Formats: sequence, C-alpha cells, structure tokens
Amino acid sequence: MLGVAFVYLGIIAAFVGAVSLLKPLSTLGIRTRRRAAFIVALGVLFAAVGGTLPARERQVATIQTQLDQFMPVFQFNEFHSIRVRAPREQIYSAIKSVTANEIFLFRTLTWVRRFGRAGPESILNAPERQPLLDVATKTSFITLAEDPNREIVVGTLVGVPRGWRPGARLTPDDFKAFRRPGFALASMNFVVEDCHPDGCMVTTETRVYATDLSSRRRFAGYWRVIYPGSALTRRMWLRAIAQRAEQRS
Repeated sequence: MLGVAFVYLGIIAAFVGAVSLLKPLSTLGIRTRRRAAFIVALGVLFAAVGGTLPARERQVATIQTQLDQFMPVFQFNEFHSIRVRAPREQIYSAIKSVTANEIFLFRTLTWVRRFGRAGPESILNAPERQPLLDVATKTSFITLAEDPNREIVVGTLVGVPRGWRPGARLTPDDFKAFRRPGFALASMNFVVEDCHPDGCMVTTETRVYATDLSSRRRFAGYWRVIYPGSALTRRMWLRAIAQRAEQRS
C-alpha cells in the first residue's frame, strides 16, 4: 500500500504542477511557473519511487482455502468481503452467473484498462449478458479448483517475457508448479462462509506471484497504478453478487 500511496501522490502532484504551468494556482501556494515545474518534477519522482519500491514476498501460515493450495506464496494481493442475506446455494449461484452489466462501473473501468481499444472478447471486454466467470474461463483464465457452494478459484498469466507465445493451455497442476523465470501468475477466488442465521460472508481475494526479481519489479509498477480501479471493481463485483442473491431470496 505504501507503493500505491507514493504513486498516486506523485500523479496528483504532477497533475497540479502541470496545471500550474499554464496558470499558477496561487491558492495552493504555487505562484510561479518555476515552482510549478519543481512540483511536476517532484511528482514524477514520487511516482517513480512508488513504482519501484520492493514488493515483499509473503507466505500463508496455514492452508485453509483452495486459493492457499494454488498460491501459498505471493507478493501482491487484495482482499474484499461483503455480508449477503441469502442462503449459501443462492449466493454461490450468483457468483457463477453475475454478468458484467450488473457490476457498477465495470465496463467503464475495463474500458480505461484497455485504453479504449475494442480487442477480443475477454474479462476486460466481456459481452453484456454472459456470466463474467464463464467469459474469463473460456478466454485467458482457467478454473483451478471448485468446491461447490463454498469456493471457486481461477488463475491466469498476467506477465510474460517479451516475445513469448503460449503453447498448450495450462492445467491446474501446471499452474501450481509454474516457476519459469520472467512470468507473473494471478489467481482469484470467491469464498462463501456461513456467518449468521439468515446470511453469509462472501469474500474475494486476488494474489499475484512473480517468478523472479525482474518480473516482480515490472509488475510492481503496473499493480500500483491499477490497484485503486482493481479494488473498486472487486467491491462492485461483490455488491452485484449480493444484489442478485438477495433478489432471488
């Protein structure tokens, strides 16, 4: 999170400085273009430092989920949760059937992620009415594990060496054992847990494991730029799951 804070503090400072180069913002204490240029440079420096801060490797202490089985070691992650007033079976069904159109701002955020390009069908360019997990697993993701009515785990490669071309589609066992240098692997789960008489706690966690130091450094800058949008997407995804499950309930 420190890296994300540095990156966005730098971006904001560089933006304010750039605006002040056109017209100094005296209300912010920027009265000259020289000071504005200094703030731009400082912002760029902060963003660069944030993007290159080392990413600490973490390991789960106890295997508790299928996600722990497939990615017990990682350098980047995010975790979100929501309480849902519906039976476990309806929640799990909602996880598997919710569409991109049901997730608030999903299509806007993914449009930004792909820089407005159309591109092939994928989780970043999902059809309106197809279940989002189905879109993911028939394009770049694979289903790593499924414990019906409790947990589903999907995974993909999010960083590859330049010029690399995929061969055969990875299997779950391949994914678990994958350690070739130059790659970054991502896995994401949804878990449904009973927590009170009339509902459940639903969680989602995304983890990324970079296989060597150079791929870790490359992915760190990307992760710290996309993190706020990624976190918002996952929170809205959980909210869409809750709305679908509770409406059926």
